[in-house]
Amino acid sequence: MSVFEVRHGTSPVILAMPHTGTDVPSEIWERLNDNGRQLIDTDWYIHNLYDGLLEKATVVRAMFHRYVIDANRDPEGASLYPGQNTTGLIPKTDFDGEAIWKSGAEPTDDDIAQRVATFHSPYHTALQSEIERVKAIHGLAIVYDCHSIRSHIPFLFEGTLPDFNIGTNDGQSCHPAVAAAVVNVVRNADGYTRTLNGRFKGGWTTRHYGTLESGVHAIQMELAQSTHLSAEEPPFSYDTAKAERIRARLRDILTNLERAASELKK
Repeated sequence: MSVFEVRHGTSPVILAMPHTGTDVPSEIWERLNDNGRQLIDTDWYIHNLYDGLLEKATVVRAMFHRYVIDANRDPEGASLYPGQNTTGLIPKTDFDGEAIWKSGAEPTDDDIAQRVATFHSPYHTALQSEIERVKAIHGLAIVYDCHSIRSHIPFLFEGTLPDFNIGTNDGQSCHPAVAAAVVNVVRNADGYTRTLNGRFKGGWTTRHYGTLESGVHAIQMELAQSTHLSAEEPPFSYDTAKAERIRARLRDILTNLERAASELKK
């Protein structure tokens, strides 16, 4: 199986997709229980949702499922949200707090080390390589980390998640102009709700790469899956009408980010 796919572009915008993959090696699949094999926590259809929205964007997409190892978690295992319910580098449960591994088949420390080397590190090596290549062209890079999640998950958050969840690590991962390029679109997106640095402030990708001193600006977009799925439950069917509506807003976001990059270069 391929660990990742890369589409090389010439735009300053890089689309990172750590959670759209559904590939699970057979030896790991055998250790998942029936609940785990539903792969319920996939970022369903995110690669389809963003496809073609910014013609020259670079795309780095993980092909393995987050239950193999989560490419948006600290490889050292540090929690993104200390004191809150969340899932780790190799999740023990799904987002509802339900076990995903057969009894006695839970990942060991050796499993973690092996999967970091086989999956996590190669994905991030590819992403880092594309960041450096884009920076060589433009003098900066904007990493836009693409995600989606069910809008009702009591184990992780109360109530209903907004449609657009923008994360900038409380303003530390990107220039204010980059955040504004996204916020200004969603603020005027009729019929949608939004928040900045709410429950999701950006995962390890956003926090690791987004440092102003390096010229890398990182921002995470967590979409509620109600914006593009027929229902947020199996079989997680893609709703074309919903998707086309939100794709228009996402296209505006990516176009605005490209403009923001041009301004920052001046």
